[in-house]
Amino acid sequence: MGRFLLGVIIGICLVAGGAFLYFTSGMAPVAATAQPMPFETTVAKMALHARLRADAPKTVPIQPTTDNLIGGAMVYTHNCAFCHGLPNDKPSVEGQGMFPHAPQLFTQRGMVTDDPPGVTYWKVKNGIRLSGMPSFDHLLTENERWQVTMLVSHADKIPASVQAVLTH
Repeated sequence: MGRFLLGVIIGICLVAGGAFLYFTSGMAPVAATAQPMPFETTVAKMALHARLRADAPKTVPIQPTTDNLIGGAMVYTHNCAFCHGLPNDKPSVEGQGMFPHAPQLFTQRGMVTDDPPGVTYWKVKNGIRLSGMPSFDHLLTENERWQVTMLVSHADKIPASVQAVLTH
């Protein structure tokens, strides 16, 4: 039993030492253009989804009225379009240069219209570590955060008046 326990301890020390050397020797991929490490995407998504399940608001305090969507469009064009792009426009060069790529929120593939609004609001408010998504907690008011949330949550059915704000 003592030899087995010693073997386990040595094994754990070797794995920890190998991981330490991997990261401190410069071998770990840290460039935005590098391929992700094994399990990096899976572990990051698991952690994010667990946090969202626990913390994302379950109720929405505003409605997707035209005024709120226009307010959201103004917030979006000034704070989000740089990375997440605009409707009927080519993908943002800056957003595509990130790792992971910033979703283009007005494209079929990048829309978050199926996400609960509370999840989108949480991402706007808190940002996402190591993704390039900043926190807007101290940059936007709560109402502005909800307005931009309503905009991207309804990106597939925005009225022409809101579309005009986004394309000018």
